[in-house]
Amino acid sequence: MKIAVPDLVSNSYFPALAALQLGCFEDEGLDLRLEHIFPINKSCEALRDGAVDFVAGSAHAPLAAFPNWRGVKLLAALAQGMYWLLVVRQDLKAERGDIQAVRGMRIAAAPFVELGLRAMLTEVGIDPDADVSIGLPEGRVKPGVSFGVAAADALADGEIDAFWANGMGAESAVRRGVGKILVDIRRGDEPKKAFDYTMPSLITTEALIERDPEAAAAAIRAVVRTQKALKADVDLAARVGKDLFPADKADLIVDVVRRDLPYYDPTVREDFVLGMNEFMAGLGWLDGPVPYERVVAAEFNGLWA
Repeated sequence: MKIAVPDLVSNSYFPALAALQLGCFEDEGLDLRLEHIFPINKSCEALRDGAVDFVAGSAHAPLAAFPNWRGVKLLAALAQGMYWLLVVRQDLKAERGDIQAVRGMRIAAAPFVELGLRAMLTEVGIDPDADVSIGLPEGRVKPGVSFGVAAADALADGEIDAFWANGMGAESAVRRGVGKILVDIRRGDEPKKAFDYTMPSLITTEALIERDPEAAAAAIRAVVRTQKALKADVDLAARVGKDLFPADKADLIVDVVRRDLPYYDPTVREDFVLGMNEFMAGLGWLDGPVPYERVVAAEFNGLWA
């Protein structure tokens, strides 16, 4: 069996990576192979086409391949809340939370990930098509390279003014002295409704659940065990990073994961699903409200404890 992740050298989907490296999937009877498929919409297309069995990715992303949530389910949250940060040049004269300061900027954001940025900017009165320029930093995104880390490099070289990416990219830019965090929705910045735009999730198809419900249950148990293990001993993250990441990024992962630990909760809340679907409907990716049970494999909810 295969599990796809869109960002490898990253904290975004770290509980899934850790579940592989620490043997939690194996202990639950799953023989999983990791596939790096960027961007996230391509991961979900691979899931739809049967090329992979699970995706560790953004909760909203299945709508790129499964219209109106038909044929796909969220199994568990890898962590709570929208997990991308808006990072700007260090020399920008703007205080934390001043989103209006990005007007006129070149902002790097990955495909489909940029939907959260667009909605957030629109929420505060910034036109994402007219007031800023959003796209990929040219030539920076390469196989095996974290988008956030690539964006931090582009910021350092003056190719962009800001980026919208994960905590690893943000930490890299801050530690190098080239960037500063302008908006971190998880940690209380506005607009607060953006917290429920998306979250990192474990995703599979309805077909797999029907064909092999024990595999779906085993994957959830492995993720929950991993979240608990990391909360009990965050230094396990260093072991995972040493196996998977370049040396300089492996040194960052423990601190980044430590900040994420309060959000390591596998629950997929009904109000989250409502907020996420409102977000995606507003962008034209969903026809309208859908029941919680169409989005979430609710029969497995008891495994989140």
